[in-house]
Amino acid sequence: MPERPTGTEPDDTSHTEPTATDGTSRTQPAGTDDTSRTQPAGTDGMSYTEPDDLRTVRTFVTERARALGLADARIDLLTLAVSELTTNTLQHTGGGGHIRVWADEGRLVCDVVDGGGPRPFGRAMPSAEAIRGRGLAIVERICDAVYTSSVPGGTLVRICLNLS
Repeated sequence: MPERPTGTEPDDTSHTEPTATDGTSRTQPAGTDDTSRTQPAGTDGMSYTEPDDLRTVRTFVTERARALGLADARIDLLTLAVSELTTNTLQHTGGGGHIRVWADEGRLVCDVVDGGGPRPFGRAMPSAEAIRGRGLAIVERICDAVYTSSVPGGTLVRICLNLS
C-alpha cells in the first residue's frame, strides 16, 4: 500500500485492548466483538492516499456491501461512515490509509487503518454552531458498533452494521 506505515496490518491487533462503542456511544465489554477478530483470508481491500481517491473508496465500499447482502438504506449509512473516516485520515494524518470490507456472523465489517493516533470516540455531538468535529460522532451514531485499537504505526477503526 502506498504511504502505509510499516507493519500496520488490519488484523494485527492481538496485543491491544480495543475500545468499543455502539451507535449510542455506550461502552461495550471488550471481547463481545472486537478488533482482535481477524478478517477472512482474501478479504478485498483498497488503499487511498489523496482526496481524489475518496470517490473510488465510496464506490468500492458500496459495491462490496451490496455483494455481501447489506440493504440499500444501510449501504448509504456505511458509505457515509467510511467517507467520514477516510476524510479524517486525509485531513489529520501524514498519509493515506487502507480499507477492508467483509461479512462475519451476520454483520458487515469494515476496517479503516491509517497512520493516525487514537480516535476520540464517545463524545457528544458538537453544537450546531460548530464548524467542524461531527465526523466521528456521526460514525458512532449510524453504525451498529464502532471499535478502535492501536496497531503498529497507527490506528485501526472497525465499524459494523448488522446485515439483517
